[in-house]
Amino acid sequence: MKPANVLVLPGWQGSGPQHWQTLWEQRHGYTRVEQHDWMRPLRGDWIARLEDQVLAADEPVVFAAHSLGCILVAAWASVSRSTARVRGALLVAPGDVEREELQGPLHSWSPVPRDHLPFRSVLVASRNDPYCSDHRAAGFAQAWGSQCIDLGDCGHINADSHLGSWPEGHVLLQDLMKD
Repeated sequence: MKPANVLVLPGWQGSGPQHWQTLWEQRHGYTRVEQHDWMRPLRGDWIARLEDQVLAADEPVVFAAHSLGCILVAAWASVSRSTARVRGALLVAPGDVEREELQGPLHSWSPVPRDHLPFRSVLVASRNDPYCSDHRAAGFAQAWGSQCIDLGDCGHINADSHLGSWPEGHVLLQDLMKD
């Protein structure tokens, strides 16, 4: 699989320079799906942008999603006719957009689609994620048909979690990249 066909899907506000997603892009040549507005994300806009990227790929893609990027994968898969072009998805620390405090800034993202994903997926959750309880993350994994991995107490599994390039996560991604 070509590195450019690994699509990196950051969450709300994007992924900064020390985030594992950014480090993977730099080290492995993966492609970040750039959204039009990272601060005021609209579900329909983000879905359309992802659809464009999937259709532009010259072979099947794999998603490396974080936070709102996980919800994007579920939302895109629920409406796209291009899901056969996806080999798999690594879904890390899904953001619970149905939480009351997120209804304002992320109003267009609720409800979270709970359709079974038509491709392989692995969901990685943390027990102390401030944006999604481990119970809710496990529920998303079950609904989406994802293998669920408990990473322990790792916060939001982002740069603040001090994972660096997160080699353990990259092993999970590489497994999804295999035929």
